[in-house]
Amino acid sequence: MKKAVATIFVLSTFVAAQCAFAADLSVAPLYKAPPAQVAPVYNWTGFYIGANGGGGWGRSWWQSQSTAINLSGAQVGGTAGYNLQFGNTVLGLEGDLDWSNLKGTSSAALCPGCSTSDSWLSTVRGRAGYAFGGVLPYVTGGLALGDIRASAPGFAGASATNAGWTVGGGVEIALPGNWTAKAEYLHVDLGKFNCGASCGISPTDNVSMRDDVVRAGLNYHFGWGK
Repeated sequence: MKKAVATIFVLSTFVAAQCAFAADLSVAPLYKAPPAQVAPVYNWTGFYIGANGGGGWGRSWWQSQSTAINLSGAQVGGTAGYNLQFGNTVLGLEGDLDWSNLKGTSSAALCPGCSTSDSWLSTVRGRAGYAFGGVLPYVTGGLALGDIRASAPGFAGASATNAGWTVGGGVEIALPGNWTAKAEYLHVDLGKFNCGASCGISPTDNVSMRDDVVRAGLNYHFGWGK
């Protein structure tokens, strides 16, 4: 009899404890972890405009001279372009127009004081890059346009607008807001033109120009994140 009473008491105590625990669960709020914060993903698709500036160096060859003229100077101008992003791949088209004072003067015996310069440079280039979030390394290449100016002491000199080619690469980095900053290198070949009797006594005197340009830029992107 005593064992039966003890058994009933233990069972009753266990049942009561289970009921109390269930009641606590029905009243106490369940803890919910805050949603995980997802870092924003940069999307490079869209139009952009900007400004760029830097400097360059290069060489000019005159047909009448045996040595090249070394060139150097600054450039500054504006940029506009459009990107399309597919996964991490970014393809785009970019154009720019820069004022330039790239120039050099010869000290060669055949034409001391002969000089080559340009006053503007424009490029229209395709771009292809691989985006690491807000960092976009890219390669670029396309059409280059610019003027080649040649002068010689005692002669009128001449200039021509030439079409050539350019190739290079760079990296663009996202900044707060819709801004990005970039740094790039371009090799530019504007070909040659015949300065002829305007630069000397010879009817044919081809003058060529090749540049290497290093510049930085700041761009504003429209429709960022779409």
